[in-house]
Amino acid sequence: MFGMILALSLTAQDNTLTPAEKKAGWTLLFDGRTFRGWLAPARRKPPGDSWKIADGTIATVAKPKIREDLVTVRHYGDFELAFDWKVAAGGNSGLKYAIQDFILIDERHRRKELPFEQQIAWELNHKQSRRGAVDPASGSEEYVVGFEYQMIDDGAHADAQRGKVYQSGALYSMLAPSLKAARPPGEWNQGRLVKRGAHIEHWLNGVKVLDDTLENAAIAEMAAKRWKDVPEVKRMLAERPRKRGPISLQNHNDAAWFKNLKIRALR
Repeated sequence: MFGMILALSLTAQDNTLTPAEKKAGWTLLFDGRTFRGWLAPARRKPPGDSWKIADGTIATVAKPKIREDLVTVRHYGDFELAFDWKVAAGGNSGLKYAIQDFILIDERHRRKELPFEQQIAWELNHKQSRRGAVDPASGSEEYVVGFEYQMIDDGAHADAQRGKVYQSGALYSMLAPSLKAARPPGEWNQGRLVKRGAHIEHWLNGVKVLDDTLENAAIAEMAAKRWKDVPEVKRMLAERPRKRGPISLQNHNDAAWFKNLKIRALR
């Protein structure tokens, strides 16, 4: 009995750090109560409504007035990140890192006849959208150019049916996980991400599902295929000119929750 009590005492409660984690250099990205350490949506101009804090979790707001990622204030180079996540049935979300740019699509300027990637190209070429000028009820969105640790309902979401590079644990649309390790929608998963220079590891529920490098030729090939009409984005993903950047949680218009977000710098 004493051994069991001791083991429990060494396990952190949600959104806290154990003494061992503190000694190892971990810091919390979420305290369970506030958006401290994040670009709080309500403090932006105009205020955003994509995210809320509920029952000790960071949660998406479905179909918000302005759809945007939740972005850390601090920028990171090499790091290890741990996080718990879950999505609702049919849900889709992600965590982005090695972020290169943010591209705002003001709904008033949206060219509905264009595919999404060409819409991004139009925004980059015309540079008409500014956060301060957005109608907060317009349905505008901000796209994050970066690399995404995918989180999705593998069994029900249409995107996941397109192939392994779109399933949980993947480097979204670029590198597939080695096996399926996600739990059913509505259940918590433990995610872990390690980045050292170009080397990356994606872990899911204690299983290393991806061990590769951002210099893998497949990434440049996939970036060229998807972003063939957007040379700026293709270059960002293939060359990664920004070596440090924030980390973001994705609002994909679906219900998703995050907790126990903690990080430590590796250099």
